[in-house]
Amino acid sequence: MSYWYRNYTPSWLQRWWPNSQPRRVNPFRNTRPSADLEDGASSAVLGVLKVDLCLEDNHDEHHTSHFYAAAAKEALVVRRGEPFRLKIHFNRDYSPSKDAISFIFTVADDTKPSPGHGTLNALVPHDGIDYLGDTLEWGAGIESHEGQTLTVLIKPPSTCPVTEWKLDIDTKLLGDGSRSYPLPLPIYVLFNPWCPDDQVYLEDRDQRKEYVMHDTTLIWRGSYNRLRPSVWKIGQFERHVLECSLKVLGTVGRIPPAYRGDPVRVARALSALVNSVDDDGVLLGNWSEDFSGGVAPTKWTGSVEILQQFHKTQKSVKFAQCWNFSGVLTTIARSLGIPSRIITCYSSAHDTQASLTVDVFIDSNNKKLDAETTDSIWNYHVWNELWMQRPDLGVGEHGTFDGWQVVDATPQEASDNMYRVGPASVAAVKNGDILRPFDGGFVFAEVNADKLYWRYNGPSQPLKLLRKDTLAIGHLISTKAVLKWEREDITDTYKHAERSEEERSTMLKALKQSRHAFSRYYLNDNFNEIEFDMELKDDIKIGQSFSVVLKVSNKSESRTHMATGQISCDAVLYTGVGAVEVKTLGFELELEPKSSDYVRMEVIFEEYYDKLSSQASFQISAAAKVKDTDYDYYAQDDFRVRKPDIKFQLGEAAIVAQKELDVILRLENPLPIPLHKGVFTVEGPGIEQPLKFKIAEIPVGGTAAATFKYTPPYAGRGTMLAKFTSRELDDVDGYRHYEIEPRPEDLLQPNGSHRSSNIIRRRTDVIA
Repeated sequence: MSYWYRNYTPSWLQRWWPNSQPRRVNPFRNTRPSADLEDGASSAVLGVLKVDLCLEDNHDEHHTSHFYAAAAKEALVVRRGEPFRLKIHFNRDYSPSKDAISFIFTVADDTKPSPGHGTLNALVPHDGIDYLGDTLEWGAGIESHEGQTLTVLIKPPSTCPVTEWKLDIDTKLLGDGSRSYPLPLPIYVLFNPWCPDDQVYLEDRDQRKEYVMHDTTLIWRGSYNRLRPSVWKIGQFERHVLECSLKVLGTVGRIPPAYRGDPVRVARALSALVNSVDDDGVLLGNWSEDFSGGVAPTKWTGSVEILQQFHKTQKSVKFAQCWNFSGVLTTIARSLGIPSRIITCYSSAHDTQASLTVDVFIDSNNKKLDAETTDSIWNYHVWNELWMQRPDLGVGEHGTFDGWQVVDATPQEASDNMYRVGPASVAAVKNGDILRPFDGGFVFAEVNADKLYWRYNGPSQPLKLLRKDTLAIGHLISTKAVLKWEREDITDTYKHAERSEEERSTMLKALKQSRHAFSRYYLNDNFNEIEFDMELKDDIKIGQSFSVVLKVSNKSESRTHMATGQISCDAVLYTGVGAVEVKTLGFELELEPKSSDYVRMEVIFEEYYDKLSSQASFQISAAAKVKDTDYDYYAQDDFRVRKPDIKFQLGEAAIVAQKELDVILRLENPLPIPLHKGVFTVEGPGIEQPLKFKIAEIPVGGTAAATFKYTPPYAGRGTMLAKFTSRELDDVDGYRHYEIEPRPEDLLQPNGSHRSSNIIRRRTDVIA
């Protein structure tokens, strides 16, 4: 059956098959591979017996051999812009002089495929492979012909829609009928960062390894004065992940098939579909402390379980916060072939009014007014960068806007009536070009807003600017280093150096474009005799007490000053909201000329524990007045207590593929109270479902241990990660990187590998 959509037969193909008759056909007919003839056709028509997809060779050449579906021989996974090989076996010898062959590629879920949209493509193979040179067009060439076997190379264009394709092979005996063979397996065509003509081309080889091929990464959390890396299993090659990633572009993302090859459009869709707002996407956000009915965001160890659950149920998975959204977006992007990395910005601004400022309103009692203060500062915020060219943005004063693009799936503010951010060019953000699509102003504020403290005395009273902080926002912008398990600081890619002339001029340039610039009032510059300095010790383990110290200095040579105020400690969410007062200490100091004094507030475990959020974050503030002057002081800082790390022990000797070893996890109880109902969750290479080990109780000063047998599935680099949660302590994690040596017999057969693992005889212990 010839595979033409409706009544269309291309004129160029009629020259090959002059007797073919256009007919109405259903391009999604449910047939199995066969060699059924048209009515009246001769049995001499060439028939396809089977097609060898050359999976091993194709997947090696297209860097797709890690995909679980490919390893299970369930699909052909290739990248656009490069040829792949098919070996076709016929029921008789192929004769170029009388047999015509065509390959019909159709987007699997397009209800109206058409050549004009690039979703239906009919290819006639040419003799030889020179025809494959143009990467912007489909091509097919005959590589070799031996009797009943024909080997062809087929090349999808470098702009091809990234999706699932169906292939029908049509054969025709010139002048005497035709047959059709529908390929029973799907063909997945992905973006190709190895192809210079692909919009996502990434030239650096090591960066391709890190940002496309690596399936485990680090995500930085904590606060700017206490950075905390946590491991995340990306798992882009695991079962059902690719199928789910491709499917959501059409179902949740609603990208028409013809546009799924545009990385800009795909990136913008991903930023919306990963969260559930607007479109019932993959993850449901929850920034409360109540996670009943779902999984707490701190308990997820990677994306695979999330995407597998969504693929199965087609319902939003509960629950997520920013790093979960970012981890899942990375998984989808890397599975599709778009280079992606996870970015953490400390002291990240959430500008609700597009003013490029964060405005904090303080009442006469030095308390923050939550109703008026709609902007916030997150201890950290996690988003993504995706690598691509941006021809849609043109050329700016500083060159093109190609390269890394910010894509943020955390639902914060609506963009074009949907909760999404990006893709926004990092280069545009750095240079203040905030009107370039998409959402550049929001990202600019996240990393470079000015923080303003206002005294608010009522709606009929003027505001008083207490303090203008140009250094508060956008610290230590971090990502995992290329091929290293350490942090890379990329702050300078987003902003010019603080206090530099370039940084201030860029800020003013952006403010002029925002149309919401606040009038700037100057702080009491004429009074500078009293100086305040708030001190916090950073490395405090949870369970310990900590102190807040405010140093007050009188720099006057002759005047005595009286300073009054208070120090406050509030427990907050990592987003900077939901403050619960832990402790407040008032003070009154009389300062002689050229003297200093200290105010010290100690916060003990019993005072903060019951009010602490899951991520152990505090907001410390100090407010003061100087008697007989108009001087007001206000300062605010973030602080968190450190949680312990899970320790790993992997065997006593070298780690070898397919050789069983003992794994031991250990965790010390840091709290002055026992831990109850603890659970270790473990993931790693070859562990298809996360392992869980229950610990009934860990006494004060005790250590919990869990042991199991583990068989590494393959040689190479591995990462094992673990989470621990209990009733009294959660969001504790740890990870271990290790090298897996090949078995001696594999040195002779480097392609031999097994995905199965042997994980048995588990045990948990509590060591007093």
